[in-house]
Amino acid sequence: MTIDFHTHCFPDALAPRAMEQLNLNARHANLTAHTDGTAGDLIRSMDEFGIDYSVVCNIATNPRQMHKVNDFAISLLSTHPRLIPLGSLHPEGEELEGEAARLCDSGIKGIKIHPDYIRTHLDSPSFDRIFDICRDAGLFVISHTGYDPISPDHYHATPDMILNVIKRHKGLKFIAAHVGGVGSEEEVLEKLVGEDLYLDTSLVSLRPQKAEIICKIFNNHDHARLLFGTDTPWTQPSEEIEFINRASISDGLREGIFYKNAERLLGKVFE
Repeated sequence: MTIDFHTHCFPDALAPRAMEQLNLNARHANLTAHTDGTAGDLIRSMDEFGIDYSVVCNIATNPRQMHKVNDFAISLLSTHPRLIPLGSLHPEGEELEGEAARLCDSGIKGIKIHPDYIRTHLDSPSFDRIFDICRDAGLFVISHTGYDPISPDHYHATPDMILNVIKRHKGLKFIAAHVGGVGSEEEVLEKLVGEDLYLDTSLVSLRPQKAEIICKIFNNHDHARLLFGTDTPWTQPSEEIEFINRASISDGLREGIFYKNAERLLGKVFE
């Protein structure tokens, strides 16, 4: 089995406009989208590359859209059983506790945040309430970390900020996307390996020059806290899969990355 813990899609009516804007941003990083941004095309890509389930990382980039973003996430539970949607909470959103409860009651397992899109540091007090709400509700949090073309000259989620978050919010299930941060690999190895957090592997195929240090991170971090991800539509899943298959890691760790660790974290989704 292969579970992709980091993908994106949008409501069909919104996808063309969303992808147009995202493609404009992505050009700065020489990224090209490989799907049209719809759930149907995500599933087509999954079928093409042998991916069984995909976690969909929905993001509320402003407080006005938070409720609608979560409506879409909840809708995917019934319309696309191979997609495992995440909700999102925005620091300026209203009734955050109620919105978190709505997500939990619907069967959502976690949320995604993207500090760069709201120009707020990950360890800012603005996020503290969200982290506490999610910890108490049993929702995990996945965050973009490191470089992003929307904010190319300033990282809003660095290894030091991640450390501050997990130390302030003991018990929070926190996932640092992109192996803890594109462009921060050396710091991740030094500061985050062995700490109380998960890392997803998304975008590793775009960093061949960092392959050796990424493998060191894999081998030295808690093997139960590594999750396969592609960041579809921004990479070809085949290349992300090939990176893990060629990595200098054990077969047991490879199996954990591809699906076992995700199964354990997601729980009843697969029961």
